[in-house]
Amino acid sequence: MYAIVEIAGQQFKVAKDQKVYVHRLKEEEGKKVSFHNVLLLEDGKDITIGAPAIDGAAVEAKIVKHLKGDKVIVFKKKRRKGYQKKNGHRQYLTEIHIEGIIAKGAKKEAPKKEVAKAAPKKEAAVKEVAKAAPIKETTKAKAAAPKKPAAKKAAPQKTVDLSKNTVAELKEMAKAKGIEGISSMKKAELIAALSK
Repeated sequence: MYAIVEIAGQQFKVAKDQKVYVHRLKEEEGKKVSFHNVLLLEDGKDITIGAPAIDGAAVEAKIVKHLKGDKVIVFKKKRRKGYQKKNGHRQYLTEIHIEGIIAKGAKKEAPKKEVAKAAPKKEAAVKEVAKAAPIKETTKAKAAAPKKPAAKKAAPQKTVDLSKNTVAELKEMAKAKGIEGISSMKKAELIAALSK
């Protein structure tokens, strides 16, 4: 029996009592972990393919140790330019021992409880800030008050209409309003004077 499972962003073909080196996991050495993102299961002649993962399937493993991989040399060079860079890299790895493959009935741990606990802390922090600074409460009250959308809608319509008019039409409108000095004004100045 073997399974293809996703561990730390990579897919591995694993079987029982197999040792696998994966990217560094957060858990401590000696702890047991289970991976629920099983993509394929093979049990004798039966092959089960997930879409994308198989519900209820899991791979249980034990963390043996944390270690570093072999050194990889990264050498960059541009010929005839006097440019050379030599760098080394050792990947952080975790050695795990596969203890078993569960085909059905594996229970997932719910990490949502941690998220629910974090939300009340944020609310408590907001309340403390509100108590310390009563000025912020008044700004919140102003923001919560309903705004008058009718007054804002009327103003943009005037500016759109004025920009479509010719200079001669704008000058006639300015005369009707009683604006002085329109003969020397340009189109933008006429629009600004009429929109006031």
